Amino acid sequence: MTHRPTLRALAVAALTTVGAWNALPALAADPAAQPTRNVLRPEPDASATADARFQRLANDYIEALWRLDPDAAIAAGRYEYADRLPAPDSAMRARTLAFASDWLRRFEAVDAATLSAASRTDLGQLLNKLRSDRFQLTELREYEWNPSFLNIAGPIDYILATDYAPLPARLKTISARLAQVPAYYRAGAALLKQPTLEHTQLAIDQAPGVLGVLDEVAKAAQGPDAASLTAAERQQLTARIAAAKSAVNGYTARLKQWLAEGKASGKARSFRLGQALYEKKFGYDIQSTHSAEQMYQRALQAREALLTQMSQLSDQLWTQTMGDAPKPEDRFARIGAVIGKLSERHVKREDFVKEIRAQIPQLERWINDHDLLTQDASKPLIVRETPVYQRGVAGAGIEAPGPYRPQDRTYYNVTPLDDLTPEQAESSLREYNHWILQILNIHEAVPGHYTQLVYANKSPSLVKTLFGNGAMVEGWAVFGERMMLESGYGGNAPEMWLMWGKWNLRSVTNTILDYSVHVLGMTEAQALDLLQRQAFQTEREAREKWRRVQLSSVQLTSYFSGYSDIMELRERRRQALGKDFSVKAFNEQFLSYGSAPVSVIAELMSQPAAAAPKAQP
Repeated sequence: MTHRPTLRALAVAALTTVGAWNALPALAADPAAQPTRNVLRPEPDASATADARFQRLANDYIEALWRLDPDAAIAAGRYEYADRLPAPDSAMRARTLAFASDWLRRFEAVDAATLSAASRTDLGQLLNKLRSDRFQLTELREYEWNPSFLNIAGPIDYILATDYAPLPARLKTISARLAQVPAYYRAGAALLKQPTLEHTQLAIDQAPGVLGVLDEVAKAAQGPDAASLTAAERQQLTARIAAAKSAVNGYTARLKQWLAEGKASGKARSFRLGQALYEKKFGYDIQSTHSAEQMYQRALQAREALLTQMSQLSDQLWTQTMGDAPKPEDRFARIGAVIGKLSERHVKREDFVKEIRAQIPQLERWINDHDLLTQDASKPLIVRETPVYQRGVAGAGIEAPGPYRPQDRTYYNVTPLDDLTPEQAESSLREYNHWILQILNIHEAVPGHYTQLVYANKSPSLVKTLFGNGAMVEGWAVFGERMMLESGYGGNAPEMWLMWGKWNLRSVTNTILDYSVHVLGMTEAQALDLLQRQAFQTEREAREKWRRVQLSSVQLTSYFSGYSDIMELRERRRQALGKDFSVKAFNEQFLSYGSAPVSVIAELMSQPAAAAPKAQP
């Protein structure tokens, strides 16, 4: 699933989301200038170029954003304000809205026609990010119905685990932050109005993980690396940990009460967004030239094409997998039977995380041997078990450092199967069978999310890297799967292509599911039929996806949207360049623009003599 972590912003999650550029038709793409990580501030003079003036303005905005939202700063790798934990109350919301409106006014005053393509696309990215922030605050208002937005664990875990300063200094920062925790939970709880049952349960389920992070802080404070803390500092930290735990437990108790009341009354808010909110959120988050409804229709067409291919592969594999068994006429039954038989080949339950860890260097060698793109050996990937406080939405994901600290570790979080019943574990293992486990690792790690985010941190455009487009990020990971198989990975075996079809069908089905649930009112039974019978997912995988679609919106559409746009761009570049087209050159140039929307990258790659931008040191 994801990528650079979006820590839960205090007053508004919008500060780490992306705005849509399709509100700016004149720009033809989403904007991005090139403010570097250490922008020099020359004195304004008459000879200053429009690009230079815009870069200074963009840099000023980014620096102001970190002061307003310390959690977003931590996610980006900036820790100057990490000791702050503003209470997410009405006053903070008003300040955040005023901040977004003020900066939106400033950027709207910039004449896009005077900017270079790179700066013009940065401008569009910032404009739409700010418009998205306003939408989040004034229309979506998730802070009123999603209790899981109140979660202190992520930033604390980052401070504790990132060596930006000696451990005693980091513990003092955490102590200062913990002193504000009781007020944080009181303020956030006061804003909740009619929370959904599903998000309330999620917040309850994640509470033990939050307490676990606080236990890790206490443990670190007692270790030898924290020996320089004074007795008074240690005592103060201990007291603040206890108070923070009390606040978490008190909030959880209140959530349990809300959950019981909501179930009893039957009047809890629905988790479904509805068409109006969904279309707006889709526009800001996905940044496509297509509407949500149009993307849904495109997904239906892509689904039919995939099923046709999978039906042909199943016919090819029928005898060797099913022997003399009669072949069903129903294509779903026929494809499902072959996939079911092949899925019996999987790793042992106790080897699940170990096998994922072993496959990463194999994928890296394949990329090097087949010259698909250049990898950075100085940025190792660490496979670990998903921290408890992050569990409950997706089973695997990349946790990457922000652009200010690209030297920090990147984690591939994998949720182990230890707590599952034998039946549940077998269901998960069949879903992530011999072939699909490899495709998962391509998607999440190499050359998927991990590789893309390493490149993004080297982009000369800080705007594109910080406020990246989720559809590009997810789309690249899906594209990477296809690109690896096209290079011969898996030996062009029909089994691998059939399983890739099943996996790719999941991306397509994600879009169909998300729109159908949030806009068309699809029921749980209909969703499970779509996922299990029509998309060949195991029962456990289908039920986890049903849970995910209740807890998120629009994000599930990013996979298919980004992938289809990248495939179209690659074919356009192949036709335009003819014999000069290079897979490696395309991949590296595409990744060099940070996490910009695909349409932005398409515009920049089509510029005369376009070449990959040179990363700033």
